[in-house]
Amino acid sequence: MKFFSFFKQELAIDLGTANTLIIQDGEVVVDEPSIVAINRKTGETIAVGKKAMQMHEKTHEDIKTIRPLKDGVIADFQAAENMIKGLIEMIGTKRRFFTHLKMVICIPSGITEVEKRAVFDSADHVDAKETYLIHEPMAAALGIGLDVEEPIGNMIIDIGGGTTEIAVIALSGIVTDQSIRIAGDELTNDIVGYLKRQHNILIGERTAEQIKIHVGAALEDIENPPEDFPVNGRDLMTGIPKQIKVSHVEVAHALDKSISKIEDAILRALESTPPELASDIYKTGLYLTGGGALLRGLDKRISQKTKLPVHVAEDPLRAVVRGTGIALKNTDRFSFLIDRKSV
Repeated sequence: MKFFSFFKQELAIDLGTANTLIIQDGEVVVDEPSIVAINRKTGETIAVGKKAMQMHEKTHEDIKTIRPLKDGVIADFQAAENMIKGLIEMIGTKRRFFTHLKMVICIPSGITEVEKRAVFDSADHVDAKETYLIHEPMAAALGIGLDVEEPIGNMIIDIGGGTTEIAVIALSGIVTDQSIRIAGDELTNDIVGYLKRQHNILIGERTAEQIKIHVGAALEDIENPPEDFPVNGRDLMTGIPKQIKVSHVEVAHALDKSISKIEDAILRALESTPPELASDIYKTGLYLTGGGALLRGLDKRISQKTKLPVHVAEDPLRAVVRGTGIALKNTDRFSFLIDRKSV
């Protein structure tokens, strides 16, 4: 058997709007931003992942940085392919002689058939012989250790970069789901807009992301509030670079509308949940995963809105890819995996 495994490479891929993670042999081997830098003249790929992110919003006219995924789905086909190829090449122990590449790729639950086809085609172009798709909430549930095959209802809220996926899972299937395109990217844009309006200062996407990480909050009143964060940007009145300090209270105010939309989607999902599963959810509570789960006070805010307990997953950023890795090991067992043949 070991001889045959030499000719086989198995990868679990969480193809995210903001970050892409790859698991091989049970461990995360790639964790990089979903971005690619290309030469405009020749079209060749210059950098992928962190290196490309360092160039983002700092390029001259010959270099272009592209984020191939928008709202959780492939928006730029060629760039997505180059990115997946580049990330697979980053895996240290790449098997040069392998003949069989098997992949399980994670997709949003609100994806269309056309968008699914784009994922399969990208997998084909990196020479995958077997490709399976798994819906994000299902992968997240597996990743946080829930038994998805039991006749018990669990609600997963996965706040990623492009989409927020809310799903009630029971008996290896998604019973009811809401997929909204308000997530990490939208929150970043809210911060850019707020600083423009309130402080007349223009900042880039990367700076807004840093603000979200350092002083991001969903509530003004939180335990252990972070220190104010110094922000550098361009003064819109004078055009000269300047620095201001931003507090978590301001960020909570900036993000309020978008978080309210996420809360409304959670309430819609709860409204359409069958009563027997609703009684399970009352006991088990809601599970928060994805990068958005790290926003300070978000669990408390959702709990106040729904009057239900809210659990933040351990290491929420990697919950989805861990679940995808579990699905990869058990492709025969899980009926909810979408095989390329069935699409």
